[in-house]
Amino acid sequence: MPTFDLYATDPGDPHWQVPATGAARFSWEAMFVGQKNGSGRDRLLALYQKGKDKQWDGQKRIDWELEVDPDDPLGTPDEAMSLYGTRYWAKLTEKDKGELRKHYASWQFSQFLHGEQGAMVCAARIVESAPDLDAKLYSATQVMDEARHAEIYGRFLHEKIGMLYPVNDNLRSLLGDTLRDSRWDMPYLGMQVLIEGLALAAFGMIRDTTDKPLPQQILAYVMQDEARHVAFGRMALRDYYKQLSDAELREREEFVIEGCYLMRDRLRGVEVLENFGIPTAEAEEYSEQSEFLALFRQLLFSRIVPCVKDIGLWGKRLQQAYVDMGVFEMGDSNLDLLMAQDEEIAEKLDAERFAAEEHERVAEVRQSIELGASE
Repeated sequence: MPTFDLYATDPGDPHWQVPATGAARFSWEAMFVGQKNGSGRDRLLALYQKGKDKQWDGQKRIDWELEVDPDDPLGTPDEAMSLYGTRYWAKLTEKDKGELRKHYASWQFSQFLHGEQGAMVCAARIVESAPDLDAKLYSATQVMDEARHAEIYGRFLHEKIGMLYPVNDNLRSLLGDTLRDSRWDMPYLGMQVLIEGLALAAFGMIRDTTDKPLPQQILAYVMQDEARHVAFGRMALRDYYKQLSDAELREREEFVIEGCYLMRDRLRGVEVLENFGIPTAEAEEYSEQSEFLALFRQLLFSRIVPCVKDIGLWGKRLQQAYVDMGVFEMGDSNLDLLMAQDEEIAEKLDAERFAAEEHERVAEVRQSIELGASE
């Protein structure tokens, strides 16, 4: 079935064209994996090697035979939906509640899908515009990672939920701002730090709370890749931002502030409630009053705030913005530990799956031997 037939609301023009600016940069200074140049750039080459080693096939690594209930794809509790406890909730039948869960899951994973396509385009832009060859090499592996993620989220939405939502206006705005900027570091800052950092936290919350094995697999394996992408952005920007003037740093801090507000406001899911006939003003009010959403928003910045601080963007105005959002204290979070845990969870999930499959194979062999012996 064509994708357009599955959209819950009209997505508009099927093509979005963002005018590109900036230079395509070539580098004749070739560095290779294992070569040490003493400047710290060898860290990016090591990450490039890891990016090659960790490539995987979404068709094979994920068990697509697992069933998904479209009316409860993620095992979402009642309390997590912003309509819970309102006058509208009392009027919903069990069928209506199942439809609402389906729409929420579709909306969340649709934004993941659109974000991954944006990440793919931004990674390609980094290949084009980054001044260093080692950064270009790693970014090329990320383009493939993001293509795989877009493929996987698209398949999940098509085959398991059967519904998509258009890209959220705030996500679209930040993607446009990131891609239109001619400075080579902005795709790193907009995508690797802000969009990917927030997506990682959102993926992690669902991964750690869902009891549904298929979305859990998808999110765990995608997060294993994303841990490398955020590490890449940190390495590149930390080195570069040490060279910038105070005025140049302030410009980037303003971009971060605006981007964080856009990302925070993107997460309300107002589009879902509007689709159920609830007026926009009420939908926004219910979303803002949701205790679950307030907690969700705070935790979503657990990956962004320490990363922004780490790369050297920590001026007073930016700090005050994080105080106003209630996330300032997250600047002291251990980002390396979070990323290591993302890797470990994916590897543990693999080990558990392979052990279960091996156990089944051994049982089948034993059964065959016993049947043969009894004949």
